Amino acid sequence: MVVFRGSNLCDQGDFLIFPPGDTKVFAIKEIFVPVTLTEPGDIGAFVRAARKAQGLRQDDAAGAIGVSENFMVRVENGAEGIQWGKLFQVLEGLGLRVVVDMPEAAAPLVAAELAKLRQRQARSRNRRAAVKGGDQHG
Repeated sequence: MVVFRGSNLCDQGDFLIFPPGDTKVFAIKEIFVPVTLTEPGDIGAFVRAARKAQGLRQDDAAGAIGVSENFMVRVENGAEGIQWGKLFQVLEGLGLRVVVDMPEAAAPLVAAELAKLRQRQARSRNRRAAVKGGDQHG
C-alpha cells in the first residue's frame, strides 16, 4: 500500500519513502490519496465515489456489505445520526479507511485511553448481561 506524503514517500509499515532523485521503480498495488474532511457529511461523497468506482449500485453494495439500502443512502447523503459501527462496516466493505492525524503530544496517551475505553465497554457489556440475566430469572 502506498500513500504519498508531500514530495517524499517513506517505508514505515504500510508506507514507502522514495528520497528525491531516487530512480527505483516499484510495482504499486494501490495508491491512497490523503484527503481532509471538513464536515461530517463529507464522508458520504467518499462512500459514493468508492461505490461507483467499483461499479456497484447502492442496493448491491448495501447487500454485499450487510447493511440496509436505506442506511447506504443515508451515509451517501451525509445524514446525521449515523451509527459508527455500521459506518465503519460500509467503509471497510468499500475499501475505504480512516487515518487520524493527531498532535504529537497526544500520541503517547492513545494506548492508555484505548485501554480505558475497553474497560468501560466491558463494564457496560457486563451490566447489560446482568440485567438481561436478572430479567430471565425474575
